[in-house]
Amino acid sequence: MAVMMQGFYWDCAKEENRLGEWWNYVAEKIPSLGKQGIGFDAIWLPPISKGASPGTMGYDPYDYFDLGDFDQKDSVKTSFGNRAELESLIKTIHDNGMGAIADMVINHNSGADEEEENPLDGQKRWTKFNPKSGKFPRNWDCFHPSRYEKVMLEGENFAGFPHLCHRNPKVYAAMYEYARLIIEDLDFDGFRFDFVKGFGAWMIGLLAKYQYQKKDNPNFSPFVVGEYWSGPDDIHDWLDAVSTLTDSQIAAFDFPLRYKLKDVCDTLNYDLRNLTDGTSVSAARPFNAVTFVDNHDMNDNFVTNDKMLGYSFILTQDGYPCVFWRDYYNYELARPDTPNGIDALVQAHHKHAGGESCILHADPDLYISQRGGTEDQSGLIYVLNNLGNQWSGTTVKTKWPNTRFIPVAWDGHDQAHPDERSTDEEGNGEFPAPPRGYCVYAPIFE
Repeated sequence: MAVMMQGFYWDCAKEENRLGEWWNYVAEKIPSLGKQGIGFDAIWLPPISKGASPGTMGYDPYDYFDLGDFDQKDSVKTSFGNRAELESLIKTIHDNGMGAIADMVINHNSGADEEEENPLDGQKRWTKFNPKSGKFPRNWDCFHPSRYEKVMLEGENFAGFPHLCHRNPKVYAAMYEYARLIIEDLDFDGFRFDFVKGFGAWMIGLLAKYQYQKKDNPNFSPFVVGEYWSGPDDIHDWLDAVSTLTDSQIAAFDFPLRYKLKDVCDTLNYDLRNLTDGTSVSAARPFNAVTFVDNHDMNDNFVTNDKMLGYSFILTQDGYPCVFWRDYYNYELARPDTPNGIDALVQAHHKHAGGESCILHADPDLYISQRGGTEDQSGLIYVLNNLGNQWSGTTVKTKWPNTRFIPVAWDGHDQAHPDERSTDEEGNGEFPAPPRGYCVYAPIFE
């Protein structure tokens, strides 16, 4: 019964003329998103540290411990605000029953103050950092290749800058202190790790298992999700590697599912049976998958058509769904007070999308699944129709005999109100959805 909001998109503060004010802007939205509003349980915030230049998104950290309070790199505030505003935002998040997820960029750095020679290979690189916070100054030995680890990893030259060498005790001590600042001092509730290909799984294991001292929760364990942008085999290998190092719940973004959903939304006549092949993270490891339709990194590969098809899938099926700020607000897919938008799907997720998942029917143009329900959630029937010109459905055998079903969320190229449905004494019933659309049916127990 959890749904995350990604609380930003690329250049969000610039595009909305809120440079230095994003924390305050997000805080205004929290009451409508939280426990007493739509019901998002967490919000993932962008990187909090000072980057290499004004207006940066923070994925180029210069001073990890400058949260917008030091005059350096031609600005005082970060693109999003300062520490006091961030702390106020996190308090507002918690006051509204939500958790705050921090974006951790612990490999590529940028904005070095001096170029210096690495004596291991004789090459000059920009690796001399003298941050005004006074914390975590660094030189060539903090980066690859280093005396502690010569290996060069994928994506090593981020904007010409090498990755940090986490095996250097100075580096991983700084990362520990940074993580402690985020959880203990700022009161975040978890981490989203950026580009986890760029460092060993052991580093996430260490930061996840660290015994953080929360004021009201001495046994606190952070939520952790990693961005491993690859195919299912690589992601499963990474999850296996991390799980051997920690007892914590570690998740990965479900990139394999996301690309299937892009095809569902953008490719006419896409074969919906591809959704049943078991290659997504959520299909194989539902409790380790964060599912999504788009995010800030998809600027050149956004879903451009019928995006609600994707949201209907992630908000009714297995996994921890994450809603993209730009879709919800800028593209106005929330559609409050209607059955046709993200708001209705989030509410359906909370009330109905619990229990075992079961695919009841799949052919090239029609997908029907069942959630079996729990003590707190009724269960549901989900219908996805890929035909562009007609309503479509078929008879399936559900777990509920002699039961009435009402449509609770739907959308498509025809937004006519779907009819109620019912099952016979064996649980059989016919469930349709609009053209290029979906419908979520909830059982009514009378």
